[in-house]
Amino acid sequence: MAPTTAEPLIAFLVGGVQKAGTSALARYLGASQGLRLPVDKEAHVFDAPDFDDAWSPADIDACYAARFADDAPGVLFGDATPFYVFHPRCVARIGRYNPAMRWIVLLRDPVERARSQYHMERARGDESLSFWLALLLEPWRLRGRHEDLTLGSPMRHHSYRARGDYARQLDTLYAHFPREQVLLLRSERLREDAGACVREACEFLGVPPPSEDTAYEPVFVGDYPPASSGSLGSRFLRWLMRRELRAMRERYGIRFD
Repeated sequence: MAPTTAEPLIAFLVGGVQKAGTSALARYLGASQGLRLPVDKEAHVFDAPDFDDAWSPADIDACYAARFADDAPGVLFGDATPFYVFHPRCVARIGRYNPAMRWIVLLRDPVERARSQYHMERARGDESLSFWLALLLEPWRLRGRHEDLTLGSPMRHHSYRARGDYARQLDTLYAHFPREQVLLLRSERLREDAGACVREACEFLGVPPPSEDTAYEPVFVGDYPPASSGSLGSRFLRWLMRRELRAMRERYGIRFD
């Protein structure tokens, strides 16, 4: 499958953040007749270890071509890879590929997000440390590896606090794309009123929303049992992330406390 115009194939991204409901939102958006997402949800094109920065938009489109089930005319093709917003190199690549790209970014309380990622990595067998030791050792585990996009990179598996540095990620995103091309959604709103979030996202993308009778499965089903917000562990993690939380309040007016 190849695009029929000179425009890049991929027009929108559910580009982050990890463990904020991106899989659910991608599934919900897939119910719209005007949108197409990869059959396996996350294409991992722009963060692929073998990505060549010399590739043209046509070369990148060729990487995407086999990842879609059909090529119905008039639809918007997208990708839902949450790593994209996290890494500046991916954002820059996407900016060169399609300056008109529209981004949907889900934000989840970074403390809960970190705990969720940790439990996922434990379940996958990619994390052997206790949660608190993993958090305390994260700066040393990531040291010198920030440009490492290999599949086993600690940037992918052990970036619990780093992925919650939303202010830095938004700074990078807005340096490459105007704010009107970025839709920020809160994961708790997706959980509480998925239909409203999907309608807002479809309006942002300029396509009709799914039918009114569409059923939306709950978000975060099967996720770990959340700790009490007042527990010692949660307070300690929030203290560790105090700079990131303050940056979001001061630069973007977004609070997670």
